[in-house]
Amino acid sequence: AGVCQMQAPRHPSSSGVLPGRGLCHRGCFLNALQHAHCGSQLHQHVLTDPSSIYSMDSRELRFSRAMVFAVEEINNSSYLLPGVTLGYQVHDSCSSVPMAVKVAFQLANGLDPMFDTGEECSGSATVTAIVGESASTPTISMLRIIGQFGIPQVSHSSTCACLSDKKQYPTFFRTIPSDQFQAAALAHLIRHFGWTWIGAVRSDSDYGNNGMAAFLQAAQEEGICVEYSEAFSRINSLSRVQRVADVIRSSTAQVVVAFVASGDMRILLEEMDRLPSPPRQWIGSETWVTDPDMLRFGLCAGAIGFGIQRSVIPGLRDFLLDLSPQKVSNSPLLTEFWEGAFGCRLGIGIYLSIHPFIHPSIHSSVCVGVEEKVCDGSEDIQQLQVPYTDTSQLRVTNMVYKAVYAIAHAIHSIVCEERENATVNCDINLHVKPTQVLERLRRVNFSRNGYQVSFDANGDPVATYELVNWQRRESGTMEFVTVGRYDASLPPDQRLDIEREITWVKNSTQIPVSVCSESCPRGTRKAVQKGKPVCCYDCIQCAEGEISNKTGRTIGIEYWPNAERDQCILKPVEFLSFHEVLGIILTACSAGGSCLAIATATVFYRHRTSAIVRANNSELSFLLLFSLALCFLCSLTFIGRPSEWSCMLRHTAFGITFVLCISCVLGKTIVVLMAFRATLPGSNVMKWFGPPQQRLTVVSFTFVQALICTLWLVLSPPFPIKNLTTYKEKIILECDVGSAIGFWAVLGYIGLLALLCFVLAFLARKLPDNFNEAEFITFSMLIFCAVWITFIPAYVSSPGKFTVAVEIFAIITSSFGLFFLLFVPKCFIILFRPEKNTKKHLMEKTSNDIRY
Repeated sequence: AGVCQMQAPRHPSSSGVLPGRGLCHRGCFLNALQHAHCGSQLHQHVLTDPSSIYSMDSRELRFSRAMVFAVEEINNSSYLLPGVTLGYQVHDSCSSVPMAVKVAFQLANGLDPMFDTGEECSGSATVTAIVGESASTPTISMLRIIGQFGIPQVSHSSTCACLSDKKQYPTFFRTIPSDQFQAAALAHLIRHFGWTWIGAVRSDSDYGNNGMAAFLQAAQEEGICVEYSEAFSRINSLSRVQRVADVIRSSTAQVVVAFVASGDMRILLEEMDRLPSPPRQWIGSETWVTDPDMLRFGLCAGAIGFGIQRSVIPGLRDFLLDLSPQKVSNSPLLTEFWEGAFGCRLGIGIYLSIHPFIHPSIHSSVCVGVEEKVCDGSEDIQQLQVPYTDTSQLRVTNMVYKAVYAIAHAIHSIVCEERENATVNCDINLHVKPTQVLERLRRVNFSRNGYQVSFDANGDPVATYELVNWQRRESGTMEFVTVGRYDASLPPDQRLDIEREITWVKNSTQIPVSVCSESCPRGTRKAVQKGKPVCCYDCIQCAEGEISNKTGRTIGIEYWPNAERDQCILKPVEFLSFHEVLGIILTACSAGGSCLAIATATVFYRHRTSAIVRANNSELSFLLLFSLALCFLCSLTFIGRPSEWSCMLRHTAFGITFVLCISCVLGKTIVVLMAFRATLPGSNVMKWFGPPQQRLTVVSFTFVQALICTLWLVLSPPFPIKNLTTYKEKIILECDVGSAIGFWAVLGYIGLLALLCFVLAFLARKLPDNFNEAEFITFSMLIFCAVWITFIPAYVSSPGKFTVAVEIFAIITSSFGLFFLLFVPKCFIILFRPEKNTKKHLMEKTSNDIRY
């Protein structure tokens, strides 16, 4: 059949005044009207300005005409629904939820066959799909009804994030992104420009409340504080709107985020314009920030916000301007638009034929005393500058266009099939159910005029926005300028792309500042003021271990603040180095002791046949000198930067060399005791402690220590660490012992051997002094034990590198004690008193000896 078209009858205004003229229309899709003259506002204009009752939103009329254009384009298409003609109905909700609910019930109850221009039109008993509404609240009300019947609804402008809930609204789709994405984009934008102190206003509706809730949550995550959050609606009293305006004027926040519907925003800006207001940087939601009708408010110059991407719809402008007097007179919507736009009447006869339900008495009461200009047909719509004719900023209009095409593609997939010869065959007699269209809409995916159309699991499209800036032309008028883009599908750090310079409030190129407290100077930190948001703070001196530069932060654990506490500097690293004075002294002592041991061994070797060398067990003496040289040298492993190998070597080398040294001393002590015991009658003890047994004793004692060190290294070896706790301002590099049991086992074993050697030497102290060295061994072991007993508390309490110095000092001191007491007297006799280096002198007993 032909195109099914039936224009909606005019609905009376809620005030009940003048039901025929000046009523609120929003075109098609059950769109919500956003006019200040709707409802109760209409009554106050009747007596003062009769022309003011014509308050049609011509932008919404453009949306309805875009739907008609899309339908006719599809009907003339050879690839989309060929042979199938789409019909439509246009209803007006007049921004009234009850009216939207009434229309929803009408659509759910079914459609009667309709006739247009004499051609019969047959169609389905129920509506197949619905495009609209423009506002979220009427959309929600409609979905509560039609959702029960499985009728899909595709909105071009309802952005409330709540509509993405498929459990509540399973039949809802939209071609415009959800406010959830816009809220995140606005928070990202505000943080990008460094604004942390803002004001917020919203429409007291589902759109405003849900959108602002999502924005406030995203803002909190971005560290943004809100000074105030005010809600209002155009149906509120004037005092409520005035109070919101006064809050904005008196606030300290320079940035105002407005999640407001166009009609509500118009009322607020009119109130802001009434009294002088301080300049504010407005951040707008998509609904009003791209509405051309808002550009007349100069106080919003420099406003920025996210809008739907601009688009081009070929042929739409010509379609919109193709309005002949016949077309206008045949359509109540176009008649009302024409008369309001040109300020004339099409003629009383025509007017009454269009509005047969207007009572003549009402008409007469309005027209008395008013001279009306009659439209003579010379009006040129080409010269008309209204939102209806403005196709330079097609944003939401493209959403309408895409919504119609989405429904058409869903129907096409039901009634049509592609054949092998690339032809399309459609079954025009197939009865299409709304539930079928609903199912196919979920899988819609096509491209039209370069724009991709598809829906995710929540019925939402991919969220992409343009960053729109209100800039003044040279003529003084304002225009929308796209300065950037936002794509929610990209990684967070790539979503916002600013392409052009932004003009800010007061036509400034400098980014305005909106903070509760100025940034703290370098070297101070923020202290939150009691009872205020975290963005309001005082500045106090940074605590120890903290700095504050232009960003303000706590420094890393390996860093320390400079004197001004505005920079992080790396903590100095401290360890006992070969290049410092203490390290040089200890290195010199270690090397000197080792050289003395080697020199003594050389002297002993050159006089190896002398009596004093032969009498003091030359083999153990040479081994003892060798071990003493190693003891001196092992202290060098404690100096220098600790490494994994040096940490393991220093402790094991120290433990093994000292046990070798003490084992030699212990062997010499046992030899002295056994030698004098062998002089007693009947004693044959020396055969059990000859040179082989002496070597075995030294090797056995040393092997035990080597076994302890091996277990220590295998199970839990020492390792280098950075000591960050002893000093806050520097790092101490040291070796952790790994296993404390292993460390103290090594020291304990050395102490045990030293104690045993001391006891045996003490028992032999009264033997003839000229022959044996028991008394010297006693004193050497006494010094050795005293040094290491003193070492323990000194080691535990010494800080930093001095811990290592104490250990080196104990090694060198105990080594020198053994060396001086055991070898210096002998070297003195060998070198300076050779007359005493005889067997006779060594066998003599002192006067205080005990005779046997």
